[in-house]
Amino acid sequence: MKLDAFAGDQILDKNRRNTLLVVGAIGLGYAGLRGLPGLFPETLELEPMANPPGFRRYVAGETSGGFDPFVGLNMQEPAEAAAMRAAADLRVRENICATLYGGLDLTGSDVPMASFSDYYCPYCRVQTKRLADMVRSGDIGVSVAWHELPLLGESSNLAAKAALAAKRQGAYPEFHARLMRSPFRATLEYLETLARDTDVDGAQLVEDMNSPETSRELEDSAALARLFAFIGTPALVIGRTVVQGQVSDQMIRRIVELEREEGWSDICPAA
Repeated sequence: MKLDAFAGDQILDKNRRNTLLVVGAIGLGYAGLRGLPGLFPETLELEPMANPPGFRRYVAGETSGGFDPFVGLNMQEPAEAAAMRAAADLRVRENICATLYGGLDLTGSDVPMASFSDYYCPYCRVQTKRLADMVRSGDIGVSVAWHELPLLGESSNLAAKAALAAKRQGAYPEFHARLMRSPFRATLEYLETLARDTDVDGAQLVEDMNSPETSRELEDSAALARLFAFIGTPALVIGRTVVQGQVSDQMIRRIVELEREEGWSDICPAA
């Protein structure tokens, strides 16, 4: 009788294991299917935002990190950090679109897009490459302003500063792409090596990383993130549509077309 009970327990344990394996396989399969565009229909539901007025929100997929309201400030005294944060918030609110889409030509037919990313956010690495491919192809008519939003620690902050410093030497696209592809965490030594590989002056790069201009860019991007209530990266603003999380190419195209049809420039008139 004891042997029979023991055998029965073994059968039950085996059945439980098999059940768990099946459930796990179903879960993995579902997760994999969700990652393939077009297999599950996406609904474009937009929620108007009271603040800032005129914008609307679409909540998309996966997000990395959590937003730190002091990101980009790197100050020792909380009072000083709070003062700089308040100043950045005021600058951004005075002209949201100029800060959001700075450097883009808002007079043409392209729909402007602002991308917020962290170099060590895995979803950002995928989405940033896809956005760059869209811009290169030119088939949907978008232009992108790239914002650094380092949320994942000191390596993220160093990488963001280095990319902005490289921009001052006209090397932002290549430097940005290399950082997004790199499997290594950013250190000053690694960034100097990367500078040599991309024909960037390493000494000037380090100097510009610590410049007031670089700090201000990070502060302004962080202020935009607070304004649009981003909780992590990646995040986008397409015209006047705010997107939190990873989003499919198909949905980006739908939002771009909607922005073109409904006139995004009413919110961001060309200067």
